[in-house]
Amino acid sequence: MRIKLICVAGARPNFMKLAPLVRAARQDPAFLPVIVHTGQHYDDKMSGQFFRDLGLPAPDHNLEVGSASHAQQTAEIMKRFEPVVLAEKPHAVIVVGDVNSTMACALVAAKLLIPVVHVEAGLRSFDRSMPEEINRLVTDAVADLLLVSEESGRRNLLAEGIPEHRIHFVGNLMIDSLQINLDRARESDIGARLGINASFGLVTLHRPSNVDEPEQLAQVLGALSTIAEILPLYFPVHPRTRARLEAESVLLSPRIHLIDPLGYLDFLSLMSQSCLVLTDSGGIQEETTVLGVPCLTLRENTERPVTIEEGTNILAGTTKTSILAAWEQAQRMPKTGRIPKYWDGQAAGRCLAVLKDHYSGVLIPNN
Repeated sequence: MRIKLICVAGARPNFMKLAPLVRAARQDPAFLPVIVHTGQHYDDKMSGQFFRDLGLPAPDHNLEVGSASHAQQTAEIMKRFEPVVLAEKPHAVIVVGDVNSTMACALVAAKLLIPVVHVEAGLRSFDRSMPEEINRLVTDAVADLLLVSEESGRRNLLAEGIPEHRIHFVGNLMIDSLQINLDRARESDIGARLGINASFGLVTLHRPSNVDEPEQLAQVLGALSTIAEILPLYFPVHPRTRARLEAESVLLSPRIHLIDPLGYLDFLSLMSQSCLVLTDSGGIQEETTVLGVPCLTLRENTERPVTIEEGTNILAGTTKTSILAAWEQAQRMPKTGRIPKYWDGQAAGRCLAVLKDHYSGVLIPNN
């Protein structure tokens, strides 16, 4: 009997984490992966292009949930996911990361007494004003197997009372995708298409805490404008961020180049060539650490402390003053960093090894 796994993806960060796991599971006769795309990110630039770039097969189920408030989106995902679980009857539901789809699908599976496997468990910003932090806490509370990407995740879960035998340090699936695709990404002509012929920085900005309040957005953009006087910046603009820029009629430095959202390979290509990344993303902190690219995280906290302790990341804060201070620090004392434990491109194999051990009584050899 094969171990049937419903593998849930909802938003762009999920796709990068899920792709190597699905690839490894499809190559292993012990597993039968079923892909469910909730549709939390749904347009081609935010979803379809990533599936193609990462070699993910078309989802077996697309819930087509779309945008809504946190409560509405979470409720709609649960409503549409439950019939899929009842029909598929999986041995486990695998959720990754910390988006609304992660929490919603974990809750559905737990209530149906289907084991929940949380990949990237235990990460904590200790800031409950972040929706992602609530998603992490709830998901880990109902998960049966908790697969962690860095040592801080294990420590946090133990401190929260999770039994040690349910926690497994497997490494970072995001880095599996990076290792698999880096050579292809370097073949991209995105730099030439954008006319880049000198050193540049790369920007991503999407968190509501940074883009929804005009005064806060002005602080960040003020810092970016100052940095852009020295280093031109290329800024793939998230739809929510573009909407805020247009609503506020923001005037930006001509050295900040706004571009449409990029596919995974084009973005990875630019990131690997950049001399600085400024971001409020979680996963980009990890990718820049492995690439050895300096990263300024435009937040007051991070749930990925290993990127600061061992990597190239500097927590820059969210004011113009703090960001420029971090920029000066990065210039004065560049961080070379090192690659953290198990960020070696082999995390998917470790995940499946944990699952095989857990379901050893389910597997029936083919005779």
